[in-house]
Amino acid sequence: MLKISIIIAAYNVETYIKNCLDSVSAQTYSNIEAIVVNDASTDGTAAIINKAADADPRIIVVNHEQNKGLHLTRKTGVEHATGQYAFFLDGDDDLDPHMCEQLAKSINDAPTDILHFGLTVIGENGILDDECQAFEQFNNAPTHESAHGDIVRDIYLESRGYRVDWRVTQRLFRTALLKRAFKAMTSNRLERAEDGYECLVISAMAAWYSSAKQCRGYRYHYGRGVTGTNTISAATFSNFCRQFQACFDATDLFVADHPELDLDGCAAGFRHKAIELLGNDWKTRVTETDKAEAAQAMSTIMGSAVTAREVWRHVRDLAWKLITSKQQDANDLATLRQWSAIAGTINVTDGSAQELVRYGQTKSRAEELLSDLSRASEKQQYADQPIRIFVTTHKNVDKPASAILQPVQVGLKSGSYRFPWAFQDDEGDNISAKNPMYCELTTQYWAWKNVDADYYGFCHYRRYFDFSDTEHEENPYGEVMDDYIDADAIREYGLDDDTMRKVIAGCDVITTRYGDLTKIIDKHDSPKGVWFAADKLHNADLRRCYEILCRMHPDYRQDADAFLDGNRSCFCNMFIMRKQIFQDYCAWLFPILEEFERQTDMSTYSKEALRTPGHLSERLLNIYLMHHQRTGSNWRTKELQCVHFTNPEPEQRLRPLWEHAPELARPVPVVFAADDNYVPQLATTIYSAMKNASRDRFYDVVVLQRNITWDKQERLRDFFSQFSNMSLRFTDVDRMMSGYTLSTNNPHISVETYYRFLIQELLPFYDKVLYLDSDIIINGNIAELYDTELGDTLLGAVRDIDFLGNLNVKGGKRMEYAKTTLRMRNPYDYFQAGVLVLNTKAMRERYTIEQWLNYASDPDLIYNDQDVLNAHCQGKVTYLPWEWNVVHDLDNRVGRIFALAPNARYEEYLASRSNPRIIHYAGYIKPWTDPDCDFASIYWRYARETPFYERLLKRVSAATVRSFVPPEPKDQHQRAIGDANPLRKLIDPIAPLGSNRRELLKSVGRMVRGRK
Repeated sequence: MLKISIIIAAYNVETYIKNCLDSVSAQTYSNIEAIVVNDASTDGTAAIINKAADADPRIIVVNHEQNKGLHLTRKTGVEHATGQYAFFLDGDDDLDPHMCEQLAKSINDAPTDILHFGLTVIGENGILDDECQAFEQFNNAPTHESAHGDIVRDIYLESRGYRVDWRVTQRLFRTALLKRAFKAMTSNRLERAEDGYECLVISAMAAWYSSAKQCRGYRYHYGRGVTGTNTISAATFSNFCRQFQACFDATDLFVADHPELDLDGCAAGFRHKAIELLGNDWKTRVTETDKAEAAQAMSTIMGSAVTAREVWRHVRDLAWKLITSKQQDANDLATLRQWSAIAGTINVTDGSAQELVRYGQTKSRAEELLSDLSRASEKQQYADQPIRIFVTTHKNVDKPASAILQPVQVGLKSGSYRFPWAFQDDEGDNISAKNPMYCELTTQYWAWKNVDADYYGFCHYRRYFDFSDTEHEENPYGEVMDDYIDADAIREYGLDDDTMRKVIAGCDVITTRYGDLTKIIDKHDSPKGVWFAADKLHNADLRRCYEILCRMHPDYRQDADAFLDGNRSCFCNMFIMRKQIFQDYCAWLFPILEEFERQTDMSTYSKEALRTPGHLSERLLNIYLMHHQRTGSNWRTKELQCVHFTNPEPEQRLRPLWEHAPELARPVPVVFAADDNYVPQLATTIYSAMKNASRDRFYDVVVLQRNITWDKQERLRDFFSQFSNMSLRFTDVDRMMSGYTLSTNNPHISVETYYRFLIQELLPFYDKVLYLDSDIIINGNIAELYDTELGDTLLGAVRDIDFLGNLNVKGGKRMEYAKTTLRMRNPYDYFQAGVLVLNTKAMRERYTIEQWLNYASDPDLIYNDQDVLNAHCQGKVTYLPWEWNVVHDLDNRVGRIFALAPNARYEEYLASRSNPRIIHYAGYIKPWTDPDCDFASIYWRYARETPFYERLLKRVSAATVRSFVPPEPKDQHQRAIGDANPLRKLIDPIAPLGSNRRELLKSVGRMVRGRK
């Protein structure tokens, strides 16, 4: 039996086909055949292949009467193949003589369905060497063996990063598999993206995939045929779009015909990746004058969301290139404006939910970068300022709106994002590369060498001078602490240009306040003591710097001794100096540090120890100033407080996933609130929701938080990437919650419970939002819950069976509370707030966030936020079916409390337990504290599939250990005052059991009763 069939598609390749066939005939392995399918060529191709077949009987010619395109040509070749294995060879490529020999050895050693080999890339028609090398490197990257469903998923799933390429000409196939796969494929003409379609079908039907990338005998001529880089017209690009769409349609048909293969994600991945390749053709091959027309053609054929996303992708990438380049190319800026204009003309009116999200996210990022680029003009106002205070930063932060305060970006590396609104310390004469050692000094050096001003000042993105005339309270380190750099802070600390000019006028030197080290900085007494107490700094470095200073500037020894052994210092390397003084200071400082560097081996220093030159400069600044004060420079000096902002980062506002158009389906917005400790429960709740959510809807999942660590956020994003119909976003609400002192009267309710009051403002682009607690399991489709018609009511909720039961407890305390404190007209309408459908549009019209949070500050409330909602939404509530919030049985409260509720309500609750669409583990017993609690088995069914399962198990273990702590020994002595004695109510508060006071009272009692 023949071992290998080589299937060659030939259409108008007379220039290349002879070399191709000669390379086949020259193979050192002879057990082969070459099926050459002439697809009705109109040039000399037929004559060349017929001559080759006459010379080599292993070459078999098959002719198409009419041109059918590459896919059907390959299909014909597969039908005629008789070898055990087969591979495709394009007519404009050729083979190394040992190619088939190497392939035969590989499959003899390890038979497989698909053998993925490497290739050698040869550049043609002006393709650059770098581009060839990159293409070869990508296609020859190692791949791992895989089997069954993993074969196709490794190629096409975006969540797996497209681990493997889909080039069918780079694979050896078992011929039986090829025949079966091509039989299942369409008989319609396919071109350009046919590789992706064919590879998907073949890979989906394969059982085993192996790699032999070391075999690189396929000689691929990059730049011939469809891989060329020649320019194309809008009409040609439009034809490309139709060809791609035909391949997508064929893929969708195959996926629909084979639901057992579960290929929906692969089909989507193929479409996304292929469209990016098509979009790259738009960028590189369509002329600039034709780009707008080509984009409109693509939009007509492939949809507006898809097309807009591709154009915005190129806008995003070009903007990034400009931002990360030291010099902005004028041609690139012009191109960016043109592409942005084209993107703006595409009216997005169609697209699947997933396509709309991809479009929305790409456009949002592009607009962020464009906005940053537009801020480059801010720097124009800085150069003319006589007073220039430079704010050192390595990240995007808020800065007061000021022409005097000028940001300088430090810590830049190759490819770093260069803030267009900031100066960069790697421009001009600089020591930017030393930033890990010199810290903010790289800004000072840059300003010294490149800036001309009357005054030079320096502060940090977190620390500013307090220019106000108000005395502010300082912490033990001599800093005024505040949270945000906002309008209130600017007013409070005089961070406006007029105030700063008035304070600086007439001064020679301004520093932060000198602090008494016997009272601050942990009371280490002296600057030397502070250094020696810093366990990450080396004592010898301070001594070495002192010796260098005294040798280079002997007249400074007295000042160095006085400072290091004294007890006063100014801090933070913040100062403002007149030009002459600053120039003199820098000329004095930097040579000292350079000599210190020369004498010090810091190759083994820790990250903090490596910053030693920066730490030394803070000491040297003090010594420099003390010297000039001692020697009579008569500088006019001033000391200002230092204000430290704990949250200088700009506020991140949530944006719509995509722009609203009446024709487009809106996403289902679902909001959760959690803290870092509650992430495992959050993951379980969201997972249960998405497992049962309708795939026909898209879900905008937003988590309100203040301290969820970045790594946990990334783990959650990665885990939920398996759901293509959801977006997971986190937003920090700390800024919105600042200024409110909120606590809960219930120890089982966290402060995150108040976050739901923020939703109406955090998501102003939604008129309705679904809010869910993070201690629930969702068995139903939350889209159905979200679709609840609210009319003019403020929210939809389920009545609270626990509260209703408590209303009927003897004594009437809860009823009194509901009527008097909450002022409820009908307390039996009280609802549970763990599951809410919020009419955010109506809520915005009726209440502000300030009102909600002020209401919630009432110390008389029992359930805080839930009570507030009940008190202020009564009469405006749509009551949901009970199964949407089934509270679990805790400590037998179904029998003890719930059964006391009005009978009709109690019966409705009991009925909902048989088919709970949402289970709510409300109260102090949870599945992670008691794995045997009510409905716990349903919880763990979802939890064990999340990446935080082990963390939940750890909490179960901890709860179990606590439950086994032995009780305290019972008091075996007779109590002086019995449990029933009314004196207990008087005695217990002032003399608790076990206290010395209690023992004294017991002794007195014994004496009164005549007992020893």
